[in-house]
Amino acid sequence: MDISSFYNLTSDAVKGAAKNASTVKYQDETNFNVFLDAAKNQINETNSYIHDEETEEIKLALGLTENTHDLAIAQAKASTAIQYTVALRDRFLEAYREIMQMQI
Repeated sequence: MDISSFYNLTSDAVKGAAKNASTVKYQDETNFNVFLDAAKNQINETNSYIHDEETEEIKLALGLTENTHDLAIAQAKASTAIQYTVALRDRFLEAYREIMQMQI
């Protein structure tokens, strides 16, 4: 929807924005695509860390490894990745809520 399609505008600021809207060139959706790709990569990386943690737990439970340090490292990586992913999700939802509350 273009701002110039609004009728009965009384605000000079909105009228000026409508005039300028035709001259503004929108950027490609590359900025959003870069953000979306980064989010997908973060989720995939988090899943990878969780899988590595589960693999180390299974190895330890089956007695295939005697090194508990690998399990502790895998658990720390998975925990940190999950915390980071949850923080990103929370920030994204907060931004989405702010956008949805904007009045046009």
